[in-house]
Amino acid sequence: MEQTRNDVRNVAIIAHVDHGKTTLVDELLKQSGVFRENQAVAERVMDSNDIERERGITILSKNTAVTYKNTKINIIDTPGHADFGGEVERVLKMVNGVILVVDAFEGSMPQTKFVLHKALELQLPVIVCINKIDRPEARPKEVIDEVLELLIDLEANEDQLDCPFIFASAKTGVASYEMEQEGTDMVPLFETILNYIPAPTGDPDAGTQVLVSTIDYNEYVGRIGVGKVDNGSLKVNQEVVIVNHHEPDKMKKVKISKLYEFDGLEKVEVKEAGIGSIVAISGIADIHIGDTLCSPDNPSPIPFQKISEPTIAMHFIVNDSPLAGQEGKYVTSRHLRDRLFRELNTDVSLRVEETDTTEAFKVSGRGELHLSVLIENMRREGYEFAVSKAEVLYKTDENGKKLEPMECVYIDVPEEFSGTVIEKLSQRKGELQNMGTASGGYTRLEFSIPSRGLIGYRGDFMTDTKGNGIMNSSFNGYGPYKGDIQYRKQGSLIAFEAGEAITYGLFNAQERGILFIGPGAKVYSGMVVGQNGRGEDIELNVCKKKQLTNTRSSSADESLRLTPPKTLSLEQALEFIDTDELLEVTPTSLRIRKKILDPTMRKRAAMKQ
Repeated sequence: MEQTRNDVRNVAIIAHVDHGKTTLVDELLKQSGVFRENQAVAERVMDSNDIERERGITILSKNTAVTYKNTKINIIDTPGHADFGGEVERVLKMVNGVILVVDAFEGSMPQTKFVLHKALELQLPVIVCINKIDRPEARPKEVIDEVLELLIDLEANEDQLDCPFIFASAKTGVASYEMEQEGTDMVPLFETILNYIPAPTGDPDAGTQVLVSTIDYNEYVGRIGVGKVDNGSLKVNQEVVIVNHHEPDKMKKVKISKLYEFDGLEKVEVKEAGIGSIVAISGIADIHIGDTLCSPDNPSPIPFQKISEPTIAMHFIVNDSPLAGQEGKYVTSRHLRDRLFRELNTDVSLRVEETDTTEAFKVSGRGELHLSVLIENMRREGYEFAVSKAEVLYKTDENGKKLEPMECVYIDVPEEFSGTVIEKLSQRKGELQNMGTASGGYTRLEFSIPSRGLIGYRGDFMTDTKGNGIMNSSFNGYGPYKGDIQYRKQGSLIAFEAGEAITYGLFNAQERGILFIGPGAKVYSGMVVGQNGRGEDIELNVCKKKQLTNTRSSSADESLRLTPPKTLSLEQALEFIDTDELLEVTPTSLRIRKKILDPTMRKRAAMKQ
């Protein structure tokens, strides 16, 4: 018999990047009494890893739970970036409704559309929370219209169109039912969740069925599967069978050794969990996303959508530069291999393949951001390695035609820059699909462009729009190959001897282009020290000292004025490198170098092409 469990609500918070999801969850936690009155609470407590905090983005979906009026509300905070879209799709399988957070100034954005589309497909009810209502430039009336238009565009049904609107300021911790009302706390949102999000249903007497939607990983206990109990109940020491909708042959008997439920930010051990509970299960070594835990007498897997395929790949290579091994703690191919394969425990959109050499691994992911977050995590852990330029993954159709991943790009720029943006993206095989006006006097451009056309474009975009442009993209399937793209018009400035960069050598070099290094930097032959103003590569001696004679003193050297070098961030360096270059990544440095360090060998290789 189907039953409803009224003391539980499962809800996901979805939104575009930076519209305030994580801050909203903070407030719900605070106001439901999860923290003691005197407890010091970090801002954005849900963004637990350093990169999430620094960049202000959520990368992994997080589970938490609050109790309001004796009802347990399981809240899942989801990522907003397209690169982590795979996370969002799976998380929605665990919940019975979503809270769509929309910025009262920015309105509905591309990612809002992406996540909302997924929620509507699963027939989930939606609560719309217009956030940042206290912003001076807030325009809630227009934003309500935008959200309703979006729901109509996405073919929402009548119930979904009749969704409740809540007006909130997550930062100050208030919400209200009406736009003009002054809120005092988050009660209106709590009440709306209880009244509008359906309670989970299931058959408590049927065989156990739990679909694993996310995987957590812990050094001590290994993999932890997180999922919702759909039918039956789950007990400690119970014997279950693991089956998978996409792998009909999979049948594995396991025993539940530890079971947890979420309470606030903690995982609490429980002996048993009933229908609708979101649980974490540890002690099953090879548990995967999409696995269903079933009673042995009637194992039937719960269907779920396949995880989105990676579209972009890089080679991670053991560092073999002359400065290798000086700054990193983990430098061998075994260290690199173990670390990359360990990442697969938690990141399901990632693929790691061995290559024909033991020194290099092909790592594929959802986008540049996805891979750069992994690189940044590894260098912070003390790894030293080199990476190649990102390449897209091609497919071929049944007629043998080459297909490539395509993206939909949405760009908001002040009108005077739109011409430059259109010109640059056309050179990268982008096709303008739509042009209109966005809020705040901006022009909204929509392009269809090959994924590889966006590699290395973000830096140009920021320069061309003087930092005023907003660019968002989402994956749009595979399309026919669009032809060759020239990535970089400028060549590199290359050091041709090893040593330490000296002011005199750098002074002569800076006339040729933009330098990436300053005096005192260690260099080696074949290392890229700057960007040439012209199209070809030039070799320079940046370690060159001034010849001293009786009449020339060394103090004259001090009067040489150097332009400050351009320090590249990890993303900028990944965008800058060309196909014949590598980025050397260590815990303390990022160095760009040619794949072939020896100048003579490099010229020979270039002539063969």
